[in-house]
Amino acid sequence: MAATHKTVISFGLVAIPVALYTAVQDNDIHLNQLHKEDNSRIRYKKTCGYCGKEVTEKDIIKGYEYEKGNYVIITEEDLEKIKTEKDKTIQILHFAKLNEISPVYYDKTYYVIPQLGGEKAFELLRAALLEEGKIAIGKTVMGTKETLLAIIPWEDSLVISKMFYENEIKDFPKTYTKPRIQKEELEMAKTLINSMNTPFNPAAYKDGYQERLKELIISKIEGREVAQAKEPEEKNNVIDLMEALKQSIEQANKGA
Repeated sequence: MAATHKTVISFGLVAIPVALYTAVQDNDIHLNQLHKEDNSRIRYKKTCGYCGKEVTEKDIIKGYEYEKGNYVIITEEDLEKIKTEKDKTIQILHFAKLNEISPVYYDKTYYVIPQLGGEKAFELLRAALLEEGKIAIGKTVMGTKETLLAIIPWEDSLVISKMFYENEIKDFPKTYTKPRIQKEELEMAKTLINSMNTPFNPAAYKDGYQERLKELIISKIEGREVAQAKEPEEKNNVIDLMEALKQSIEQANKGA
């Protein structure tokens, strides 16, 4: 697997050469758009808005529209000229506790692998973060943006998550009136949570809908009728909250 980005993690006078690798992959089944009349694939072409001519990647340049219809051309060389040496590295700004950061700030995640000569400093940073229960907050330039990053110790390595800036996070769309909670209800809810408490095991979770989609596709290819998905056998018609909590605890205990 090729590295997505090669850079240097820098804090104080320490510099650690690293390579970043994309941590996730797309396993989804993708459906193509077809022409209803003849089932032919729909294609999208890049065309010039002025002359209508189809263009290829080598014909495309970048520009910024500073007023309607007028663009200033920006080349890759221009972008490189305005980068400082610090912009080309990951500068650690400070350290923080992981639970101090809302999950809404996290975006894409990368695995981090030390490069030749950086293994000792890399392991020292990883071990120190792990011992202290801290993560590092840093920044670097990716593309045309100075990107905020979280450097997180994970298993026997580090991962880096791109982060959103505060002004990129939307406000909550609306608030709600918080109803009064009875002590008995809270205790029952806590009992339910504790009865369902188990260590997180990522291998235990599967995309059931994608599996059914695969079965649907195979059925259609083989000319078989598509089977109706089976509904769960147990149907809960309980309306009373306390009764619902009691039944939920009983089900959780049976499952355990």
